[in-house]
Formats: sequence, C-alpha cells, structure tokens
Amino acid sequence: MTSATSDAPDTGRTSSIAPRTAGIPGARNVDHYAFTVPDLDQAVRFFEEVLGAEWLYRLGPVRDDGDWMARQLGVDPRASAEIVMLRLSDTNIELFEYAAPDQRLDPPGNHDAGGHHLAIGVEDIDEAVEYLRKQPGVVVQGEVQTITDGPIAGNRWIYFRAPWGLQMELQQVATELPYESQTEARLYRPSTAPERGIPTALGVDHVCFTVPDLDQALDFFTGHLGGRLLYRVQLAADAEYCERQLSVPQDIAVDAAMVRLGPVTNVELFQYSVTEQRTELPRNSDVGGHHLAFYVDDVDIAVAYLRSLPGVEVLGEPQLITDGGPIHGDRWLYFRAPWGLQLEVLNMPDGMPYEQHTDARRYGPSHSWDQR
Repeated sequence: MTSATSDAPDTGRTSSIAPRTAGIPGARNVDHYAFTVPDLDQAVRFFEEVLGAEWLYRLGPVRDDGDWMARQLGVDPRASAEIVMLRLSDTNIELFEYAAPDQRLDPPGNHDAGGHHLAIGVEDIDEAVEYLRKQPGVVVQGEVQTITDGPIAGNRWIYFRAPWGLQMELQQVATELPYESQTEARLYRPSTAPERGIPTALGVDHVCFTVPDLDQALDFFTGHLGGRLLYRVQLAADAEYCERQLSVPQDIAVDAAMVRLGPVTNVELFQYSVTEQRTELPRNSDVGGHHLAFYVDDVDIAVAYLRSLPGVEVLGEPQLITDGGPIHGDRWLYFRAPWGLQLEVLNMPDGMPYEQHTDARRYGPSHSWDQR
C-alpha cells in the first residue's frame, strides 16, 4: 500500500504490457487481500502462529497533516495507519490498524453488504477443525457441513472466527465437481502448504465479498476486471441453522457465484436476502475494512482504463513511495467498484528493500494473468 509518498510521475521505468482482451491492462495477478483489524500485533500473531504465514515487512505510521488521507485512501484526513504485510502460501495478506475519528469498531456480519471472509483450503477438514478448536480465542461455528447437491457437491466446509472477529472458513474441495462438466473454467486449487499452522492446509482457497447486487458485481468482475464465472447457485436456510453455522440469526436466501481472477485467486460473491441487513460498507479505517489489490505492469495505463469505466471511482492520483523504506519504489492507487468495494492497482520493481531483511518474498508477479 503506502508509506511516504510523492505525486510525481514515475518516469524512470519502462513497462512490458502483455496483450489483454478483457480486464485491467497489464494485470498479472491479484497481489493481496487487505483487512483492517483492531490490534495489529494480535492479528499478526494469529496469522503467523495459527495459520503459518510469513512476515514480510511493517510500514507506518502513515498519516498526513493535509487532506492526503481523504483524497488517496477515502478516510478521515486525521486518520493514521500502521501496516504489516505477510505471505500465506500463494497469497499476500496486508493487515491494517487505523486510529481514526469516528472509527467503526463493529465489523459487518456475513449477511451485511461489506461482509467478507477468507477461506483456507485443507486436505483433511476434520483434522484441521480439531486443531482450531484448541487455539485460544478462535471460535469454530457449528459443525463440518457436506454439500450434497449443486455445482460443488462433495465439498466440505465450516466457518470459524479469528480472536478479533475476522470471519474465516475451512474448505475441503472434492476431487471432481459437478460444475466442471458445464465449463472449461476451473477453480484455483491451492497446493503450496505452509510449513506450520493448520494441519493439512493447502493455502488460501478463496476470498468472499457480500455485495448488494450480484448481477452488478458479476458484470464488474467478469467484464471489467477480467474474471471468469465458474458457477452460480441459489441457497436458503432457516434462522436456527444460520445462527449456528454462519452467526446470522435469521432466515436467509443467498444468490452466490464463484469467479476465477487470474492465476491463483478465487473470489466468491454473495447477495443475501434477509430481514435485517447493514447496507453501508465499512471504510478502510473501520474495523472490518478490506480491499483487493491487483499487480499491474503499468499503473498509469491501468488507471486510465479504470477512469473509463462507468461507476468506478478513482481515488486521487497514482502515488510513488520514495521514503527509502521497505517498499521504496512501489507505485499504487486505490479505486472503488460501482457499489463501493475498495480495490487497488500497484506495481513494484524487482529487488525491494525489505528483501535485505528477510528470506521471505511476496507472491508475484506471475508470468501472466492467464497462467494456469
């Protein structure tokens, strides 16, 4: 994301743009998922010790005496943030702790617009659940469920929450899935197991976002971001089941879809129909704030494309980090989807300064968006 910044254009670098027929020009892969947490040290310990993530670097505090925080990040001008980047198998995880006026401390629920979760793929879900039940502060929700019909019949899953409330999931994917007979598109199946953490873990299976309008979100993810629809399904359940398994104490109907974004990312999209639902998305500075970032060959070309898309809000101008810190040379910009989901494009040159202090490396950039 960001540390000290400059609005000056990055004129010293060249780009190698791979031809694209759809999506953000020059996009290589989803670069990271970001989550705003109430206690950064607590969250880092959980990701490292319980999930097996690797520490990459720490930034901040990021703040500004003018309007830069509002203009570039969409938060209160007096907000400040500290940031840690971790790697979990083929996924980079960015964690934020904000101090901000009027910060909302209660994250959205699964059923709220702005709800989200991070799913970990495992080979043996029963062994993984047994491990999680022993971890201090972790809440395992209900019991392991097996999907018996529909496009992903054979999958097994269970939700759990991190100690501060981040919604997570375990997913054991069946060897063969019914939807595969209807399309050549395939889920990314993680296979790079962390060296420690959840037994039989394979990596991040997917990230999920609850959206107000699934058709709108699918048009955006498949039409403008270069994703490919894998399957779509309608679900329903009663309040007793939903409270036990999802922490949603009401009857639900859900329109759900899975989209493949680039080489190593599955994005699940939910639209809930419920009696009570929060409709205001969290800000970056709120606990439960989140965003999805794309690695691109050239930020300026990507931003020009984003500015052409109806309903997309580009925040500020491309930023170049020039502070000599862990990611000196990073060029980035935030934007919002038409319904408000926070997103980012970025580019980092080879040989980032943080690499001098750790053997761990960020995932990416991949050879191409279509690499499988």
